[in-house]
Amino acid sequence: MSTTVPTVTLNNGVQMPQLGFGVFQVPDEQTTAAVTAALEAGYRSIDTAAVYGNERGVGKALAASGLPREELFVTTKLWNADQGYDATLRAYDASLDKLGLEYADLYLIHWPTPARDLYAESWRAIEKLVADGRLRAAGVSNFQPAHLTRLIEAGGLVPAVNQVELHPGLQQAEVRAFDAAHGIATEAWSPLAQGAVLDDPAITAAAARTGRSPAQVVLRWHLQLGNVVIPKSVTPARIRQNLDVLDFTLTDAEMAAIAAGDRGLRTGPDPDQFN
Repeated sequence: MSTTVPTVTLNNGVQMPQLGFGVFQVPDEQTTAAVTAALEAGYRSIDTAAVYGNERGVGKALAASGLPREELFVTTKLWNADQGYDATLRAYDASLDKLGLEYADLYLIHWPTPARDLYAESWRAIEKLVADGRLRAAGVSNFQPAHLTRLIEAGGLVPAVNQVELHPGLQQAEVRAFDAAHGIATEAWSPLAQGAVLDDPAITAAAARTGRSPAQVVLRWHLQLGNVVIPKSVTPARIRQNLDVLDFTLTDAEMAAIAAGDRGLRTGPDPDQFN
């Protein structure tokens, strides 16, 4: 199995693995084992968040892995309650402390929470972390084009990454096009729609042709679109299977058939409403 994961070059030159490992909804006590299994399988990118409550579990696995820090790509996120300039700086320090790291590779504003209207201030704080050399890349999560436009028009740093819910049932064409036009990498959370798309006929047909699982077909679809993708699992066999998507290709016809399955299927909150 090839575990040379392709990378995406972010708009500041930083290389990010295109396939990473997510730990959303994994309890802290299970996180260390899951991340350890992922690192052993060949993942080098780990995605967590303050609100997941498992940064310590991630940190323990990273420390025990013996892997050089520069081989790892660690993402964490600013929770809504910690938005604002000073609060963001404090939250970042708290996350690093739990992770046991000197810096994060990517720090994301988790949600725009537009009604609270603090994301522009939070972004200024994150820009300072980058300027001070304490953070390699800055990004956002669940931002719509209007939210991104506001940050870009302020004239500072353009986000390197926008992590959004994205899967064959919710393909986010507008967001992806906006991101691409501004040099922002699009990263998919819930890349398998929590399993809700795995019985789509276009996906099962491609799985039958390639001899792969429907989940592997969907992850391959993401990679061929250029998305960064972070599947989550706590099962070592599934963790390995999710990485084993680098040595087959979907045809143009299969990609088009999967594209036709877009149906506005949201498994998470609406970013314009979630505050």
